[in-house]
This record gives sequence, structure tokens and C-alpha cells, in this order.
Amino acid sequence: MRQLAPPPLPCRPPWWAASGHLQTILGNYLPGEPPSHPSEPLRIALPDGDQLAVRHYRGERPVLTLVFHGLGGDDQAHYVRRTVALARRLGHHVWTVNHRGCGEGRGLARKPYHSGSGDDLGAAFAAARERHPELRQLAIGYSLSANALLLNLGGGLPQPAAAPDAAIAVNPPVDLGACAESIHGGLSRLYELRFIRRCRSAIRQRLEDGLIPDAYRTWPLMSLREFDEAYTTKAGGFIDADDYYARCSARHHLSKITVPTVLLMAKDDPFIPWRHAVESKPSSRVYLHLEDHGGHMGYLSRDLPGHRWLPYAIEHYARQLLD
Repeated sequence: MRQLAPPPLPCRPPWWAASGHLQTILGNYLPGEPPSHPSEPLRIALPDGDQLAVRHYRGERPVLTLVFHGLGGDDQAHYVRRTVALARRLGHHVWTVNHRGCGEGRGLARKPYHSGSGDDLGAAFAAARERHPELRQLAIGYSLSANALLLNLGGGLPQPAAAPDAAIAVNPPVDLGACAESIHGGLSRLYELRFIRRCRSAIRQRLEDGLIPDAYRTWPLMSLREFDEAYTTKAGGFIDADDYYARCSARHHLSKITVPTVLLMAKDDPFIPWRHAVESKPSSRVYLHLEDHGGHMGYLSRDLPGHRWLPYAIEHYARQLLD
């Protein structure tokens, strides 16, 4: 891989978003222009009978950008919509992929998605190769999906899986145990409760749709680790949370990645420690970009129209990875 260079502009926060918490919160709620690109629905059949719901936005160039959302989200998340807009601006075809049961995928999956779902990402890459063999693939994963993407690329899955030609992983929780501990303290507890609310809602939907038994005991004020013990590990086939965190933390596999990859993190992310990515000694095919500011997928800048630095950085790296 040729040497990558960082974007000319760093993420210099405006005065009203100077902390990681403000970056995270305002980055989530600051309005943006919704994309107006036409799309068509697709479905991907998984080996266990579940399906993934996908949206295909047609492009002009021989590139397919596949976008994967974070925990509790779907393909209508604000950061996904902005990624669609920038990829279409570059002329790319785009697939936005909903994890199991998310968004338009409600009713299509019994099993859960989680931070180790790199095999589901592999199914999307394989389906895209079959449908569009002439297109180069760029995968962009956010948060939970970023970890699953890195796990896929580093060979950290039980079985080999298809991989893209290049990848960008944004704010990945590469050490799941450390992240579960970090999100349970201080102001980060607010994010934890938000994730728990969304995850419990997803369980209720599966129950209402008759897809799973009423066998999982969860409550509103539980921690993320407690939720993983009560649901993720049982439904996902893990022994317990420690087993899940050990098997699905991408930090153990970053040194084995051979696909050109950008790993983008912020040092002020409120609940994802960046040092674990550095300590893992990523391979030479991984370009580790650490921003001093940005929070968790906020990246609000005082130097750009609309204050959105993340699409600017992703477009910069997409051009370099695909040149």
C-alpha cells in the first residue's frame, strides 16, 4: 500500500463543541441535509436462514461503497445518510447494509448482530461480488460495525469470509471489555442507557414478530456488560460476556490485516479508549489516524461548511485508497 497522508485540515472543534461529550452529543443531533438519491431494496440470505436488508444506490464509476451502521442504528442513521451523499458525489455505487433485524430488516432475523458479526459483513461482500463482479469494493464501518469489519479483515472469524478491496473503520471498539467498562462510568453512562433502550426495543420487536422466545431478562438501568450477559451471549452462542469480548475484540487481529485499511479514532471519544488500537501494533496495511478531537463519531469542525469533518476525512481517504 502506498503511503497515505492525513487530510489537510485536522478536526479543530468550534468553541461550542470543545469536549468529547459535546462532540458526541451535538454531532448526533446537529441537523444536516438528507440525501435525495433513489435506491432499490435488496436482501442477502445468510447461511442460518436469516436475511439482511440492503439498499442499492446506483452509481457511475466502477466502485461499490458498502456502509455498515453502529449499535442500535440502521441505514437511515445520519452518518450513514451523509456517507451515501459523499459516495454518490464521487460517482460510487452504494450499498447500505442493515444488520440483522434493523431498519427494513425487521422480521427477517432471529439471531442478533453484535461486535463480532464480521461473517455477516462477509456475506454482504460475497453477495456484492456475485451481483457486481466488475466493481471494486470499499467498506466503511462505524462503531460496532467498524470492529466487526476489522475482525473480518484480520481473519478473526471462526470461518474464512469474503473481504472488500479497501476499508475505513471509524471509532471501532477494538477492546470490547475496556469499552464496556468505560461506558459505565461518569457521563458516558448516558450513552450506555441510550444503547440499552435501543437494544431492548429490538428484542421487543423480535418477540412481537414471534421470532424468539421470551427467554431474555433485561431491564432499563442495566449496564452494557449485564445486557451482553443476559442477551448477546445467550442468543449469540457465547459462554459469557468475557468469552464474547475475548473472541470478538478486533485488537487481537489488527496485526494480521492485509487489505488497505484506514482506522480512524478520536482521543476524546468518551467511551472507546484509543490506546488499545495503538498497543495492538496494526500491520503495515493499516493506516491509524488519531484525531485529538471528535468524540464518538461527532467530529465537528470550525473550519468546514456545516461543521462536518468526518465526511470530509472519509472522502479524502476514499480517494487515496481507490487511486
